[in-house]
Amino acid sequence: MIKLLKKLRRKEWLMAVICAVLVLGQIYFDLKLPDYMSNLTVLVKSSDSTMSDIMYTGAEMLGCTLASAVLCVICGYLTAKVAAGFGFSIREAVFNKIADFGQQEMNSFSVPSLINRTTNDITQVQMLAAMGLQILIKSPITAVWAVIKIINKSWTLSAITAGFVVALLIMMIIIIVVVLPRVRRVQKLTDNINQIARENLTGINVVHAYNAEDYQNAKFEKANVTLMNTQLFNQRSFAVLLPAVTLAMNALSLVIYWVGAAIVNNVSVSDIPQRLSTFSDIVVFGTYATYVIMSIMMMVMIIMLIPAAQVSAQRINAVLDTNVILREGTKTEAPEKGTVEFRDVSFRYPSSGKDILSHISFTANLGETVAFIGATGSGKTTLVSLIARFYDATSGEVLVDGQNVKDYTFDALYDRIGYVTQKAVLFSGDIRQNVLFGESRGEETDENVRQALDLAQATEFVEKLPGGIEAPIAQGGTNVSGGQKQRISIARALARKPEILVFDDSFSALDYRTDAKLRAGLEKQLKNTTRLIVAQRIGTIRNADKIIVLDEGRAVGIGTHDELMKSCPVYQEIARSQLSSEELGA
Repeated sequence: MIKLLKKLRRKEWLMAVICAVLVLGQIYFDLKLPDYMSNLTVLVKSSDSTMSDIMYTGAEMLGCTLASAVLCVICGYLTAKVAAGFGFSIREAVFNKIADFGQQEMNSFSVPSLINRTTNDITQVQMLAAMGLQILIKSPITAVWAVIKIINKSWTLSAITAGFVVALLIMMIIIIVVVLPRVRRVQKLTDNINQIARENLTGINVVHAYNAEDYQNAKFEKANVTLMNTQLFNQRSFAVLLPAVTLAMNALSLVIYWVGAAIVNNVSVSDIPQRLSTFSDIVVFGTYATYVIMSIMMMVMIIMLIPAAQVSAQRINAVLDTNVILREGTKTEAPEKGTVEFRDVSFRYPSSGKDILSHISFTANLGETVAFIGATGSGKTTLVSLIARFYDATSGEVLVDGQNVKDYTFDALYDRIGYVTQKAVLFSGDIRQNVLFGESRGEETDENVRQALDLAQATEFVEKLPGGIEAPIAQGGTNVSGGQKQRISIARALARKPEILVFDDSFSALDYRTDAKLRAGLEKQLKNTTRLIVAQRIGTIRNADKIIVLDEGRAVGIGTHDELMKSCPVYQEIARSQLSSEELGA
């Protein structure tokens, strides 16, 4: 929690300091009231006091009350501002940190967990800041100040008050020790609930198609009941505290006045001034003792929030303290243009015990079309992801434009690359916003959008949509078909005007006619753009300048279609499974 306080901006720190000063003012005025009450008691019982004296003392009490109320309102406003600013700063820091994550960091946290940390966990911390800024300052100072005020009034009553306080503190400590581990568990169970719900919503069509509603319901029910039972235990434990403190406060008042009555009775009836003074001290003592217990009651309210907030703070810090492995370099210029080279590259995932890619070497020159083909799991997507630096090679070098990708700044590297992912991803907005997504060398004009859509063979369906390029796109592109999503994704890469285009199995949702027209357009209009294509269909890549055949992470063949048909058994097997006898003969 203390580490997160460093996220407070200067103006929030200033408001927090002002709020602390105002809280001290509140405490001063609140603790002045019992003194005035003592004076008022003496005045009422004294025969020589006048009504004006009583009214003046009453006015002073009213003034203290009003001053305390005004300070409380101002402090509440400042506290809300500080808590909101605190939450804003943390949320911004967490979001920016996650935006810097690579694939490895994303895999170490689950997506539901990151969403939970960005929302629920930050809300828990913000709530503690909102309440704690006042109560964590006010409660202990009020309790200590009140104790100092009463400690010389009566040792008997002081001992009684101390006994009540110690008993309450012991009970609070026991409850916190018992509950805290279960609060940590609640956060993980909440992540689990989010994961199951997200999985169910994402795959709702599959759930319906396989009649798996009961299975999913049972799965959610089990996670939900586990979370409920854990929360019930925590809340029942905390529920003991508030009634216990209320009971202690009322019981303490009763005991103080009962013992105090005995103390007053022990004073001689003839010694009226001493009897009156003792009675006044008992009244003041009872009020201050109530303040002590009320301070503990306020602390109980915070203590109910502290365990959850502390766990949330640890989870937030786990994100903020994560060491991002992919660090950008400093280079922005390169000695070449439009080239990609792999020099004896091997790669393994951090959690894997063996290499996914082994000793890959090839060069793609400016304007060439280089294709990658192989069985599922042969490492095609992993290979092209190294170009975009989603991961770093375990050994060897990946060069773009003659420069190691690790040496580039991220902006410089991604300005050179247009990457079309295996799974088409669209964002909520409209078609124009999706095509011009992000920063690039491409112009942010409607003409650039239309050119990219035309080359991606998307103009035909876009023009039929109401609004054309202004047509809305739902979150995830759920209002367009798979082939349309893929073509818009391709247009997004083309609109960047990159030197190198990477298509990671990006033609799989296209029919053969659209596929052929798209490849012909790329060949004709982008002669000075290097194209790297991952494909499953030989028809998509048979005219490539260079085809690299992968098998279990190794390049078992490099050459043209005709060369590989003569020299590469793996390629021959793929070809025979896809092409007819006539096509093979041709």
